[in-house]
Amino acid sequence: MQGSFLCHNSKPMNGKAERPPPAAVSGLVRRFRAQRPLRGGSLLITLFGDAIAARGGAVTLGSLIRLAAPFGLTERLVRTSVARLARESWLTTRRSGRRSEYRLTRSGARRFAAATRRIYAAQPHRWHGVWTLVLLRAGGARQMDALRRELKWLGFGQLTPLLFAHPACSQREARRWLRGVPGARAALLLQSASGDRAVDRRLAARGWDLKALSRRYRRFIALFAPLEPALTAGIADEVAFVLRTLLIHEYRKIHLQDPLLPPALLPPDWVGTAAYRLCRRLYARVFAAADGHLSASARQLHRSLPAVSAAARARFGGIAAR
Repeated sequence: MQGSFLCHNSKPMNGKAERPPPAAVSGLVRRFRAQRPLRGGSLLITLFGDAIAARGGAVTLGSLIRLAAPFGLTERLVRTSVARLARESWLTTRRSGRRSEYRLTRSGARRFAAATRRIYAAQPHRWHGVWTLVLLRAGGARQMDALRRELKWLGFGQLTPLLFAHPACSQREARRWLRGVPGARAALLLQSASGDRAVDRRLAARGWDLKALSRRYRRFIALFAPLEPALTAGIADEVAFVLRTLLIHEYRKIHLQDPLLPPALLPPDWVGTAAYRLCRRLYARVFAAADGHLSASARQLHRSLPAVSAAARARFGGIAAR
């Protein structure tokens, strides 16, 4: 089953003759499979965040195994990965006989919601000049490492070992983001404004490595831009699902490290804008076909997956209209 996507030896579920995937898509799959170690948990997080959460938020283990197979994830790796995600409080499970179903925990859903808003939202155009600051209270090394990872995952930049800043969220949003994060209750939330754009740019340069972020965005464009011409003739549903998953998987790893600074704080012709527009165009082209594959390949314990949510159709400013 693992080799079916690249070798085309399996019969399609609908009985129709399948077109081979564009060479660029096959190349992306080979690139992903070649990673060592192959991070199954990270890909499953993408599957839940991009696909499953938009279709009711729950899916059987067997469905996950089928959906992950084209990416080179073995059944054993999927089982190990979901068990680890459950231990880390991302997922919860319920059983019916020998079958099991996984869904996001309440805390996992809250973290996904915050990440989803950032991944699919339009880029900021204006800025009111106010920074939201989080001042941590020193604690144990393990707890501090976890807090710093969480804040960076939410887009905060680290100014000092205990001080983090964000230009695009309010105190209220930050409080909601941090609710339930172990050790965050003792943090102080502040707001600050320098009144000087030169100072703001220096602060941005201190909190985020924009040169490294730019290099990652350029690699993303180099990987996915060649796919645009190949999509003009349309692609099979499974190929669309694989492409959509890898597109968001690679984009989110970069974008969730992006503070989404307003243009006033960014270099001219910021490459992140071009990466966002490319991702939006490709996502709109493959969304419906990928969703068709999801409907054919996945289900919940006692029912088919619900219809895709209106919120998912509103991603990137409204994909159905593109």
